[in-house]
Parts: sequence; structure tokens; C-alpha cells
Amino acid sequence: MTPDSQTISAPAAILDGLQGRDCPVCGAPERGARPFLSASVDPGRIGALSFASRKPPEYMSFRLVRCETCETVFAAEAPGAEALARAYRDAGYDSAEEALYAARTYAQALAPRLGPEHRRGTALEIGAGSGVFLQELLDLGFAEVIGVEPSHEAVAAAPVALRPHLRIGVFEPGAHRPGSLSLVCCFMTLEHVADPRPLTQAAYDLLEPGGLLAFVTHDYRAPINRLLGRRSPIIDIEHMQLFCPASLRRLLGEAGFGEIDIGAIRNRYPLRYWLRLLPLPGPLKPAGLAAAEALGLGQRSVGLNVGNLLSVARKPL
Repeated sequence: MTPDSQTISAPAAILDGLQGRDCPVCGAPERGARPFLSASVDPGRIGALSFASRKPPEYMSFRLVRCETCETVFAAEAPGAEALARAYRDAGYDSAEEALYAARTYAQALAPRLGPEHRRGTALEIGAGSGVFLQELLDLGFAEVIGVEPSHEAVAAAPVALRPHLRIGVFEPGAHRPGSLSLVCCFMTLEHVADPRPLTQAAYDLLEPGGLLAFVTHDYRAPINRLLGRRSPIIDIEHMQLFCPASLRRLLGEAGFGEIDIGAIRNRYPLRYWLRLLPLPGPLKPAGLAAAEALGLGQRSVGLNVGNLLSVARKPL
């Protein structure tokens, strides 16, 4: 076996033992869901970055269906929680620059919602990557910040000053005292977990009264994602489910949250990152990237609304 085949074979093991699923938001049986997209997984293309954040699009997915009850799109057959945890633990990390831009975007969008009662408390980020958003929270005045991240490579890439705030592994509610947190954040991670309901309920239980939960998720109903269809970057083997405002309200409301506010956010990234996401054929994408760099435009930041949602919900007093 060659080194290249070894690299591919370990991640491809994620396809072993796929499990049937009902709707992960409302529990409606899968047999009553409507087809959304057929499966499009090529085991030979699964590699070290397939379960990494902000990777080049692969346009692969499990069989996706849409729940008729709550409008969630979800993988009808998917890896179990343990298999997903292994995949994210072993995933590569190659998005330090983009992570900084994303952290600034999220901090700017969230800051107006934060009162003094939140900033003097403890914030938890689930799926913290290299921890750069934790620095934004510290800059906003939080007394303590904690990040949970399964990828060893992502944590290894964290700034030295942030590593004491990071915990390697998956989110374990029992590691935190109920009612001890003033803010729980989960950015571009909710699509990736095996079951979003226990995570959302655990966040509710861990928050103090008046505490906030903040999600950033894709909106599969956004015009750009509907236009691109299977060529949208949100169609991805990492995504166990995809949300829209209706499914997010159902998820947050059933967990007990009130004052649910859901709205689109404008992402800002370097032009080279946006070009990487474009579904251009053949040699056009590398040619476009090379041209942007040659013209000195690759680093220029560009803000776009690409169908991402910020959901902020409050635990009632």
C-alpha cells in the first residue's frame, strides 16, 4: 500500500456502518420525509481535509431528505457519533487566515446582543478550532472563556496564549456545572454533530437565567444555495443536517429558549477564499486564483451575504 492510499483509506472508514436516522430536530420518521438530494460520495476522494473547516468544496453528501414537519434537511444514513468524533479528531487544519476573519465577523455580529451581565460571566465555544474567537470574547470583556475542539491539529495551531483555554475533545455537558455559563456559542458546527437536540438542550441547562446561546449555521433556503444546488459548498459530507429559520426556531423553542432572533449575516473573507468556493470547471479556478494573486487582489477582503444565519436565543429569567 502506498503512502497516498494509506492517507485516503483511514478517513474513508467513516463510510463503514452508516446508520439510518429520523429527523434530528423534531424526531419525525425518515420514511415520511421528502427526497432532497441523492447520495454523492466517492470514497477515493475522502482525505485528511474532508472533515476540516473551510476546506475547498468537495460537493459530496450522504442521501439528503427534507422533514415535512420542521423543514430540516438531514442525512438519512450517516456515521454514528463515535465515528464522527474520530473523523474530526484526525482532521487536518489549513484555515488559520479564514478563521481570523470569521472570528471578527461573529464578534461584530454578536457584540450588540451582549450586556454587562453576559460579559462578566463565562463563555463556552463548542467547535472552537484554533480558539481565535475566544480572543475576541476576551477583548469584549468576558471574565473567562472555554473552547472545546476535537481536532488535534486545530488546537496545535492555536496561539500560545489561548491554549490554556482550549479543551481537546467533543462537547461533554458533564464537564460544566449547570447554570454556570453566561454565553454558549456554536459556529458552523451544528450541521456537523450527530444529534443537535441534546447539544441545544445541554446548552440551555448550562446557561444561567438570562444567558445567551448563539448559533451560526448555513441556510439551505438562501437564494445562493438554491441557485447553486448540488454545487453549493453547503452540500458536504461533513453536514449531517442543514437548517433554515423554521427548523432553527423549532430546535431552540423546544429546548426552552425565548426571545429567539434569527437573521442573515454578512461574511468577510479574502478574495482568494471566495474564489476557492466558486464551482468553476476544470482549470478556470486555479487560473482565477493565480490571476488574483498576480494582481495583488488575493488578500483583499470582500464582504458577502452567502446565506449564513446568526441565531441568538435567551434562557428565560
